Amino acid sequence: MLKNKKVILIIGGGVAAYKSLDLIRLLKKQECEVKVVLTESGKKFVTPLSIASLSQNKVYQDIFDIEKEAEMDHISLSRWCDIILFAPITANSIAKLASGRADDLASTLILASNKQIILVPAMNVRMWLHKSNQNNINKLLDFGYLSIGPSTGEMACGEYGEGKMSSPEQIYEFIKDYFSDRNIVKNKKLKALVTAGPTKEYLDPIRFITNNSSGKQGYEIANSLAKFGINTTLISGPSTLKKPVNVNIIKVETADQMYMETKKALPVDIAVCTAAVTDFKPTKYEAKKIKKNTINLNFKRNIDILEFLSKNNSQRPRLVVGFAAETNDILKLAKEKKNKKYCDWIIANDVSNPEIGFNSEYNEVSIIDDKKVEKIEKNLKSYIANKIARKIINNFIQ
Repeated sequence: MLKNKKVILIIGGGVAAYKSLDLIRLLKKQECEVKVVLTESGKKFVTPLSIASLSQNKVYQDIFDIEKEAEMDHISLSRWCDIILFAPITANSIAKLASGRADDLASTLILASNKQIILVPAMNVRMWLHKSNQNNINKLLDFGYLSIGPSTGEMACGEYGEGKMSSPEQIYEFIKDYFSDRNIVKNKKLKALVTAGPTKEYLDPIRFITNNSSGKQGYEIANSLAKFGINTTLISGPSTLKKPVNVNIIKVETADQMYMETKKALPVDIAVCTAAVTDFKPTKYEAKKIKKNTINLNFKRNIDILEFLSKNNSQRPRLVVGFAAETNDILKLAKEKKNKKYCDWIIANDVSNPEIGFNSEYNEVSIIDDKKVEKIEKNLKSYIANKIARKIINNFIQ
C-alpha cells in the first residue's frame, strides 16, 4: 500500500520528537522513501546523524544551504513528495503556519506546497486547549490540512490530559488509510454534481426575484470533493466567488437554466444540491420595463431540481444530497423535505441567523440520513464542506 510513496517528515521540537524516529523505521519497512526536515528546536531532541541513518537520506535543516541554493529546497522538496507530515508540531509552529509566516525551511516548505499537509500535535494539555491554539488549529483544518491526534494520557511534564503525541503506529495507520482511501476513490472514477448560489427570475429587463445566497457553501463542497480526486462539476447561479481548483464550472442565471444544465451533466454518482433556487417565477416576462401604475404580478412554481434528481430513476445519482435552508422548526421541516423529495440525505441549516446564514463565512448544519442526525457545530463553511465531503467519500468506500 505504501510502497514507493514519498513522504516529507518535518520534525519539530518537544520531548515527543523521539517518536518520529520509530515512525521513520515503520515507513522505511513499508518501502516508503522518506526525506526529513529537522527544525532548530527539533535538533535539541534528536540528532541529524540518527535521522540520516534511519531515513537513508540527507537531513534538510537550513533554508539557506549554500551547497543546495540553486535547487531551492523548499520548492523541490514540496514537489517531490506525496504528503508532508509535521510530527511533532508544537503550538508555536501551529501559530506560525496559521499566520502564514515563512521564516525557516519547514514553514517555507509548507507554504510553497501543493500536497496534502498532515499535522501531529504534541503539547501540554492547557496549551492544546487554549482558545488561541484551538483557533489556529481550526484555521489550518479550514485550509485543508489534516490532523492526527493528539491523544489523551500522561505527559512528560507529569500532567494528564489531551495533548500527547499519537503513537508511531497510529500515525502509520492514518497514513496507510489516507492512501488507501485515495486509491479507492481514484479507482472508482466517481463523478459529482454540485449546484450552488441563488437564481434570478426576471420580471422585466431590469427587475428580478432572487435571494441572498452567496454560493459559498456549495463552492467549498465542490472544492473539497475535487481535492479527494472526484471529477466534479459545479453549476452556479450568479456569484462573485472564485472558481474552485480542478472543478468544471457552469454559470447560469435562472432556475430553468440550472435545471437544463443539471440534466446535461447526468449521469453522475453524487449530486449535492446546495443552490438556493428561487421557488417562484412570473407567469409572464415583460419585455419592457413595468410601469408603477401597471403592476399586476402573477407567479408560478419553478421546477424542483432536487426532486427531479431524486425521482429520475433512469439516471438517478447513487447519492442525492439536498439542503434545507429554514428559518424555524429547522429539523422538523428538513425531515419533511427529505421524505417529500426522496433524497438520501438532507442537510439542514438556519438561514434566519445572520452569523451562519446566507452571505456568511460560517455555517452550522445537521446532516439527516435514514438512520441518524449528525450535527456539525458552527464553523467555517470550508471546514463544514470538508466534513460533508469526507462523509460522502466514506459512503462509497465502506
